[in-house]
Amino acid sequence: MSGIYIHIPFCKQACYYCDFHFSTSLKYKEEMLMAIQQELILRKETFKNEQVATIYFGGGTPSILSSDEINQLIATVYANYKVVKSPEITLEANPDDLTTERLLEIADSKVNRLSIGIQSFFEKDLKLMNRAHDAEEAKRCLATATQYFDNISIDLIYGIPNTTNDEWKQNIETALSFGVPHISSYALTVEPKTALASFIEKGIIDDVDDEKAQEQFLILVDTLTNEGFTHYELSNFGKDNFFSKNNSAYWQGKKYMGVGPSAHSFNGSERGWNIANNKKYINSIQQQKLPIEIEELSVTDSYNEYVMTGLRTIWGVSFTKVREDFGPKFLAYLKMQSEKFVAKDLLYIENNTLKATRKGKFLTDGIASDLFKLNL
Repeated sequence: MSGIYIHIPFCKQACYYCDFHFSTSLKYKEEMLMAIQQELILRKETFKNEQVATIYFGGGTPSILSSDEINQLIATVYANYKVVKSPEITLEANPDDLTTERLLEIADSKVNRLSIGIQSFFEKDLKLMNRAHDAEEAKRCLATATQYFDNISIDLIYGIPNTTNDEWKQNIETALSFGVPHISSYALTVEPKTALASFIEKGIIDDVDDEKAQEQFLILVDTLTNEGFTHYELSNFGKDNFFSKNNSAYWQGKKYMGVGPSAHSFNGSERGWNIANNKKYINSIQQQKLPIEIEELSVTDSYNEYVMTGLRTIWGVSFTKVREDFGPKFLAYLKMQSEKFVAKDLLYIENNTLKATRKGKFLTDGIASDLFKLNL
């Protein structure tokens, strides 16, 4: 089973922390949607032997599109690909777009999962991040969305400057009060060349406190675990049968196709990424050329990616898979490199699989980098 990711590169306004590819101008929206449809058609042969199990609208802000525009993109997938009987079709959305009328339209489409960018229920946090919605809009949106959708994920951000642990607990409790079955939560990260980085450098906003972020991460893990959520990936928590099928496929190394500017793809042995420029993307597609750059993964690259993704998930890094897919030398290296982390109670071995402990989960990306093998 494979998935299709559709990148919608438009937003109403720029969040200060975001470094994803998007534009706040809708000048080329019509041409962009035509180009994305054409890319889906141009690439259908590469997926001719695959069944599509998930369709994911990301961005940007996909909910900026009309329901007719979303439905047309879904119809293009169905017309050109083999889609399973009940695919997971996710739409990323912002609360300010999800009016009752709009939710009814989406519920009447093939979209069956919403991923809503709440980020915080505190006005001061939303203003600091320059979000387009306010706290009351977030609550109204969730109260209505839960009437029409069972499968809802919400995003929350922790480690926001001057957000106390008590306020963070209130954020989690407010989210839980709506009965959503999935929560994705990320530490606020200061990316280069973002407005947030500039404001911190100028002293306008306090810098991110990594120690506070780790405290809030552990509060999140303990609270959601006690509420019956499974912490199945570093940033993702789901009730039974509500794990993201789209994202789980990424972490488990399944094939996926990304269409739209900046979108990434993976076919099992190669990674590809589209040009991150709206006008150049459109021009290339109009000339029937795919604006994609391809990288063939070496054995070492594949091993490193497996370690990185595996450690972030409940599935861990299987010693058996490492030996079978990469060879005994890679397994010996992995065991040797992981010994010090096991000794520090950051990793543990269960059923011949290397996993992160509660204490080690927040540090998995750094730990993984120390387990990487270099191309020599």
